[in-house]
Amino acid sequence: MHQPSKPRGSNRKPDDIVLLAELRPIIDQRPTYGYRRVAALLNRQRRRDGLPTVNAKRVLRVMQQNGLTLQKHTALRPTRTHDGVVVALRSNIRWCSDHLEIRARNGEVVRIVFVIDACDREIIAWSAVANAGISGEIVCDLMIAAVERRFKTLKVLHRLEWLSDNGSAYIARQTAQVAAALGINLLFTPVRSPQSNGMSEAFVKTLKRDYASTVILPDGDTILALLPD
Repeated sequence: MHQPSKPRGSNRKPDDIVLLAELRPIIDQRPTYGYRRVAALLNRQRRRDGLPTVNAKRVLRVMQQNGLTLQKHTALRPTRTHDGVVVALRSNIRWCSDHLEIRARNGEVVRIVFVIDACDREIIAWSAVANAGISGEIVCDLMIAAVERRFKTLKVLHRLEWLSDNGSAYIARQTAQVAAALGINLLFTPVRSPQSNGMSEAFVKTLKRDYASTVILPDGDTILALLPD
């Protein structure tokens, strides 16, 4: 009892090497994913192969032992609170729209506009242009394509909200006229309040962090070719 206790080392299992070999391709393909998302992809692959699933905590331990975890986020969050609710309880009640830019190495810029369902989070429709701006005509075509895909007609069957920021393409008179013809109610977020359209902002962050930042984009044509996938 008087002997000094030895510090307990990290737990290691004999088959951790096999697990590490399974994790490596996933992490190499998605270097911005945390351990939970890596574990989800691993277990999805294991179920497909008829193998037992692995606990997420074990995935975290193996990643920590091999220096594969992400750097901790230490940025301060803004103190401004947001009390609105963006998510909808069922599909085709509220659609959120936003646009983003992806720059290529040669300086070309591809601008993307999309609409996402606030319930099932599916990208209903999207459009992209290289070295040009997002116009009201593009937003109108986006509305028509989204309504046709979800309702198989050019008129919504019930009240539907379209949430976006105050960009010129969204507040254009042509956009309002097309929305009224389709039966869509336009809603706009307050100025300097990205939290009010958090569903779209989250998708923009995911697209840039997990996809655009992990591949080489030499020019605008490459970006346009990769966007469908």
